Amino acid sequence: MKKVAVIFADGCEEVEGLSVIDVLRRLGIQADMVGLTSTTVNGAHNIKLTCDKTVDDSLLDYDVVALPGGTTGAENLRDNKKLADLMIKRHNANQWDAAMCAAPIALARYGVIAGVDYTCYPGFEKQTEKDAPSGHFKEDITVTDDEHKVITSRGPATAWAFGYAIAEALGIDTKDLKAGMLYNYLADNIQDSL
Repeated sequence: MKKVAVIFADGCEEVEGLSVIDVLRRLGIQADMVGLTSTTVNGAHNIKLTCDKTVDDSLLDYDVVALPGGTTGAENLRDNKKLADLMIKRHNANQWDAAMCAAPIALARYGVIAGVDYTCYPGFEKQTEKDAPSGHFKEDITVTDDEHKVITSRGPATAWAFGYAIAEALGIDTKDLKAGMLYNYLADNIQDSL
């Protein structure tokens, strides 16, 4: 069974992490909620989250480690030495890593998006470019860099797309779930409502 860890830090964007957990679990993927320093996390909008475990060396055993954004949450992820060391080991072992919204600033600091195609929340590319000037910023909703095994996405409304991109990178067919969750309907009709 494929395994994904989603890392929740205080100040995280709750919908980004929980949407990924929801999509992956519906697809039958083991998706663990991992607290950065505690199993109790207070999100950016004061939603209390209870995680399954905290960051430890088991992150090296996951098929993907995903980082939700939120400015404060992303800064907490970026500045945590234990997580940084593990993510660098994962990257050096050619394992999949993922980050969305503001969280690519953490991947940039770790050196994970050097030379990588990626996206992030508008404006955060200025921070990522300081730590990873060789990264290739894109404005797409999600960007999957198959060569470097990095998946990124833009912001809260792209959380489902991010979850599906993670599953698809693992070779999971998402077609039926997308139909069941009306994801395709939304994607096809969003322009009509603008």
